[in-house]
Parts: sequence; C-alpha cells; structure tokens
Amino acid sequence: MSKISGIFSNFRVRKRVLAIADAFIIVVAGLFANFPLPLYAAAIERANLFSILSLSVVLCFSSLLFFGAYNKLWRYLNRQDFYSCIKGVFAGHIATYFFIYLMWDRLYWEFALTQAIIASIGVCLFRYMFRKTFISLVNTGHQEAMKKRTMIIGAGNATKLLLDEIRNCAKDAAKGISTSYAAEINPVCLIDDDRYKIGKPFEGILVAGSSSDIPKIAEKEKIELILFAIPSCPPKDRQVIMDLCGKTGLPVKVLPFVGSLLDSSSVGDGSTNFATQIRDIKVEDLLGREPIKFDNKDIRAYIENKVCMVTGGGGSIGSELVRQIAKYNPKQIIILDIYENNAYDIQQELVMEYGDSLNLVTLIASVRDYFRMNQIFKTYHPEVIFHAAAHKHVPLMEKNPMEAIKNNVIGTFNVATLAMFNNVQKFVMISTDKAVNPTNVMGASKRCCEMIVRFMSMQKDSNTEFVVTRFGNVLGSNGSVIPLFKRQIEQGKPVTVTHPEIIRYFMTIPEAVSLVLEAASIAHGGEIFVLDMGMPVKIVTLAENLIRMYGKVPYKDVPIKFTGLRPGEKIKEELLMNEEGLKKTKNKLIFIGKQIDIDTAKFVNELWQLKSAASENNAEKAISALHEIVPTFTTPEKFNRTVLNESALKIEGENAVNKKLN
Repeated sequence: MSKISGIFSNFRVRKRVLAIADAFIIVVAGLFANFPLPLYAAAIERANLFSILSLSVVLCFSSLLFFGAYNKLWRYLNRQDFYSCIKGVFAGHIATYFFIYLMWDRLYWEFALTQAIIASIGVCLFRYMFRKTFISLVNTGHQEAMKKRTMIIGAGNATKLLLDEIRNCAKDAAKGISTSYAAEINPVCLIDDDRYKIGKPFEGILVAGSSSDIPKIAEKEKIELILFAIPSCPPKDRQVIMDLCGKTGLPVKVLPFVGSLLDSSSVGDGSTNFATQIRDIKVEDLLGREPIKFDNKDIRAYIENKVCMVTGGGGSIGSELVRQIAKYNPKQIIILDIYENNAYDIQQELVMEYGDSLNLVTLIASVRDYFRMNQIFKTYHPEVIFHAAAHKHVPLMEKNPMEAIKNNVIGTFNVATLAMFNNVQKFVMISTDKAVNPTNVMGASKRCCEMIVRFMSMQKDSNTEFVVTRFGNVLGSNGSVIPLFKRQIEQGKPVTVTHPEIIRYFMTIPEAVSLVLEAASIAHGGEIFVLDMGMPVKIVTLAENLIRMYGKVPYKDVPIKFTGLRPGEKIKEELLMNEEGLKKTKNKLIFIGKQIDIDTAKFVNELWQLKSAASENNAEKAISALHEIVPTFTTPEKFNRTVLNESALKIEGENAVNKKLN
C-alpha cells in the first residue's frame, strides 16, 4: 500500500495517468456516440471513425492542457477546475470537427455533440472519483509513514489487548474516523524472556528474542520506538530491562504499573483503552520498586474537620502536603512560609481547584520568630502541624552554617514548643537521611531537630503526639539533581556529577508526602518513621538513564563531567543509625526506628549554648556546639574514606571468589 501511495504522490506520474485516462474516455465516448447514430442519422464508416477518434484524442488533450486541466493538484480540485475540463473537452471537439469539415467537407454534428457531452461527463467524473481515491491512498501512505517501527517488550495479556487496539485503530483510520495514539504504532517485533515463545508468532507478530537481545534486535530491525508493555513486571527486572532499552538510544514509552492499569483500562462501554495510558518513561520508573500505597482511610480519620498548618507550605514537600491534605476535607489549611512567591503559587492553585469550598489561610512568617509564631497559634489554634520549613541545600549551608542552625534548629524548637504549649494534637516533623551520621551542618542541624522532637515527646505533661518522618532524596524537588540534569541536557551542556561512586536513596514527592501523612495517622508520639526506599541508585547511572530518555547517548552526545564531592557531601546516605532498630508497621514498607533516649538536662544546656552561639553569629562556636549536641557529626573526609575502603575490600573479595570459581 505504501508503494502505491508513493507512486501516486509523484505529480508527473499523476499527469500521465490522467492524460491516458482522458484519451481512453474520449475514445469510449466516441464509440458510445456512434452506437445509436443509425437511429437518427447516417452511421460513420469504420475507417473515418478511427481518424475522428485519433484526431479528437490529440486535439482534446491539447485543449485540456491549454485550459490547465493537468496543472492542478488533485487534492485541491474545485468546481472551477471541473469547468475548465468541460471547456477543454468541448474546445477540443470543436477543433476536431473543424478539421474534419475541412478534410471531408462534411460535419457530423449529431455525433460531435453526443461525443462531447459523454466525454466531458466522463472526464469530470473520473477526476472526481480519482480525487477521492488519491486522497485515500496518500493519506494511507502518510499514516504508514508516520507510524513508528516499534519493538514491544512483553508477549502477554497487556500486549494482546494493545495489538487488538492497534488493529481497531487501523480499521477506524481507513473509515476516516479519528484514532488514538495506537494508530501511530507499527509493531515490528516482540521481546519476551519466555523461551517457549521466542521464535514463534504472538498475535501475528514474531517474538524475536529475549530482553538481553534488545540492543541487537533494535539495530537489526531499524526500530524507532520501544514500548514496555509488562505492567506487572517485578521492579528489579523492570530496572534491568530499562537499562537495556537505554543502551539503544531510542525513545522508550511504557504502560503504567498494573494497579494504575486496572484502575483506568476501561472506558464507559467496558472496552479497553490502553493506548491512552502509554506514556514517556519517567525517572520514577528507574527506582527499582513500585510506588508505595498508603491507607487513605486512616489519613482521613485525623485530617477531616481539623485545622492543619504546614510550615514551609510553599516548598516542594510542603506544597504537596497542602495538596494532599486538601483532599481529606480539613476544617482549615494554614500555609505558612517566609517566601511569598511559593506561598502565592500554591494558594492560587488551590483556589482555582476548590474555590470557596476550601477554608485556606496563607501566612507569610518565619519559624525563627517565636513571638510571630505564638501570635499565629493563638489566632488560628492549629490541631495538626506538619513542620516542613527548613534549609536543606548542603553546600549552601556549609557556607552559611548560622542560617541552617537558626532556621532548622531554632525554628523547629519554636514551633515544637508552641505546639506543646497550645495542646496541638499532632506535630509531624519532616527529616532527612542526611541526619544519620551527618557529615555537614545541614544534616547535623536536622539531627538536632529530630532530638528536639524526641525531647518534646518525653515531656510527661505534654498532650501533643510528636513524630519524625525520615526519608531520602526526593525526585524533582527544589535543589535536587534531576531538575539540574534536565536543564543541562536541554541546554546542550555537560551533565555534572560530583563523584562516580556516589549513591542515593530516591522517592517521589507524592510518596514522601504520603509517608508523612500515614506516619501521622498511626503515630502515638515519640516515633521516628523510616521508609524502605528499595535499593540505592548511583547518581551517575541516574544521569546516564536520563540522557538516554532524551534519545541521546551518554558520554557521546552528552558528556558527563565529574566535578568532585561538594563541601560536606557523603558518598552514600544511610536511613538508620547503628543504635536505631526497626519495628514493622501495618504498611510493610514503613518502619519505626527506635528513638535514642536523651539526657534532658544535658540536652537543654547544649541546646542553649548552640542557640546563643547562633544568635551571636559565631560560626566556629556554633559548629563546635553542634558537634557536642550531635555526637555522630563527623567530617565528610573521614566518612567517605571509610566507605571507599569498604567498597574496595568488597570488590577485592568478590574478585577473589570469582577466581576460585573459575
């Protein structure tokens, strides 16, 4: 079909086809005109008829050419062009019978009129019918040309349903019905690790090989698009296959996780609509685990009809907290932030979505200001507080340690103290894995914040449930590596990674916020909640995969530059300190870390010294006080040296085992 449409897309070929068709129509018109002639006039002799038809073909072609009947693109033929054809046919016949009269001194006017009428109808009708056929052919050719040669990974139920939809879309397109994204897919081959399927057709498409063959088959079959169609694929296997797809340098699209697929794979009539769910691969697909599910019923139980305050409510985590809280029918949401632009953005987003149905208050204030915060507590009487306000950028806080201490430590102390004094029901602090064995001021300040919350939970006269949630890096948050990598790739600059061995735990912003909400729902006070975040991810691997997701080749199309560890940066992060054990919760991916007991008298004294040093802006004294209050605060050089030595010993041991086995 594509070859035929390609031929008819050539304008010179179309002109020749049209000229031959016109000649045939004129001859047939002459034969039809001569057939009834004996009924009302003398018939034309066979020899004369041949001469008349030959002359009429030549002169009608010349006349049609003169009137521009062969110059117009068929797609754009209109009424005026059909008039030109009629004029060309009649002018050609007039010229023909003028010459016949000169040669034979005879005018076959009955024959001439009948032939001209039949020929003009035939020429116009042929153009009208062929115009529709041409457009159909060319459109089909264009549709086929637009279709991408696609490798589909997976030969299971999801692929079967997808192939059915692709075929239905092809039928709809032939009828001129608008189609979905499936119409753009040309399935060339399938990939499946089931050895009984390899080499055999599945729904008419060959299963060409296993996942390890992806790069080789993609090159051999000139694949343009890879579609991952195994929604129920285990996370670890998914990550391996994604890495293999990434090596091809081709765009990869995926069907979502099986839960999402089942939720939305049916339209109103009960039919599947898989193509609408095909999406670009996201960085979240490379985490090596499924998105974490949370119990919305428990969350609703303590959010509904409560006054909820979110400090740092305009930030990445804070704004998502506000979004999710709004879904649970709170009595009031208080967005508190010192940066008015972010606070305004989330305020306007919620106003647009909920209008007057959401009781929303947006306050510009600093958690450092005890008296301003006290005023807010007395005015709005919050019942649940999510404390997300903090400085989190490690290198910047190394340069500005006083700001980390004032904002993180003193700010947390202010809000937690006021929460206890005002009998707030729950106080939930957002912490970070950088608080575990910290090597920088930011991490140490957050560990100090955790200790403050623990200290508050130990107060016997407190009616507030104090809880800490701790998790790793958040994909897409302000200051995270992903937005930076994206900007670098889009601007054609090298992607910068600090160290080839640096690894991090990652989670999505919605996951982080859902953890915070569920932790609050099951908290009884004094707990520290930790998320099982799966396997840690090498930052350089993340950068390589992100580059491939843009259809580029790492190190070739986009260089990766190693810039060296930044001030205070760890090679790897941890989620638990040695002293903290893990206790299971009803959510198998959320654990409770055993809080370390605090000597309250000593802690209060050390905290006062830290606060005094920060108030004096004495960096040396403040950092020294921070080391005193956080005993696990160490230098990055010492920590990273230990990690790299352990890694080298592990590799050496693995190599020794492999040698013995060989």
